[in-house]
Amino acid sequence: MDMIVGIKDGIKLAAISIMTCCAVLVCTLFLNYNIDLGSMEEMITGPQTIVLYDALISMGKVVSAVSGGCLLLTSGIMLLFYIKNYIDTHKKELGILKALGYSNLRIARDFQVFALSVFVGTGLGFVGAFLLMPTFYRAQNAEGLFPDITVRFHPVLLVCLVIIPTAAFGLLAVWYACLQLKRPTIDLLKEKIQMPAGKVSGKSDHNTKENDTDGDFLQDMKKATLRSKKVLLFLVVFGAFCFSSMMQMSASMDLLASEMFAVMIFVIGVLLSGITLFLSLTSVVRGNTKTISMMRVFGYSAKDCKYAVLGGYRIPAYIGFVIGTFYQYGLLKITLDVIFKDWEEIPEYSFDISACIMVLICFAILYELLMYLYMRKIRKISLKEVMLE
Repeated sequence: MDMIVGIKDGIKLAAISIMTCCAVLVCTLFLNYNIDLGSMEEMITGPQTIVLYDALISMGKVVSAVSGGCLLLTSGIMLLFYIKNYIDTHKKELGILKALGYSNLRIARDFQVFALSVFVGTGLGFVGAFLLMPTFYRAQNAEGLFPDITVRFHPVLLVCLVIIPTAAFGLLAVWYACLQLKRPTIDLLKEKIQMPAGKVSGKSDHNTKENDTDGDFLQDMKKATLRSKKVLLFLVVFGAFCFSSMMQMSASMDLLASEMFAVMIFVIGVLLSGITLFLSLTSVVRGNTKTISMMRVFGYSAKDCKYAVLGGYRIPAYIGFVIGTFYQYGLLKITLDVIFKDWEEIPEYSFDISACIMVLICFAILYELLMYLYMRKIRKISLKEVMLE
């Protein structure tokens, strides 16, 4: 079996490559610096220098674990969702293969090709880190408290940050695809469009009773959409969480590291949070395209469709934003209080209200703009085009 990856699929895979690239870039910079700095521990003397040394080593571990870990987790979630979306949009083809006798494992085995995006991303991140390392090393030792540190190549980092993640994501893709394929062949071959139980009224009559029925239906539709598409609901919350935490955290990163690293984290934060939110909202709209098209057949306006199908995700999205705000504040507060408690030059960290408001405004504008643009796009899709997908 040969899987054909189209242009739209390639865009999603490119997003995963960007995420893993940023994760490995950050981890390689700090972990390589930690190893090289640790090799000079015996040459470091003086109380203040020792305190800075311990703080830098701890900071490298924390930043690598938090930034790299969060980005890799985001990449994993996006990969799993992409696999599920691929299977859902290619049900008939996969159902035919199962009907022809292909086993779940045989079909799922081809999904390991998605790990190539991880390999490309981690490889670029690893190479990019070594290009930035001379500048990064100088920025970390801007005050000249340590001897000059030579950049060295450590094969263990190549194995841990490139080879192992690629293999792990490949196995994860095969396992999850196999899990998703464990459904009756007939369910893959037939198409289902779930609508909430109850009477679906048209728009030709406009009496009060019918309008009340329409209102009840739209409310039921909103609740049913959230219940039936829990994966999309989680993805929206997670996308808002990433946008909130990464944007606000990047604005405060100058407290933890050099100006160079603060700028780098800000760029990564903007890039990654924007990609995560864009993919989550894009998936929500595409996942509900057929439901919206069916509502249009029954005479509901685009405004009704947006309210009933897409409007239900607005509150969960803002809940995700709030969770992300508390998460980034707690994480930075604990990091500064624990790691840099003995370092006098680090100012006390307090919640940045202005940054939170600015990020919230950007989030609201981006969220509503994407929903508006996708609704305009959905209006142009014919029901025949949707049903033939």
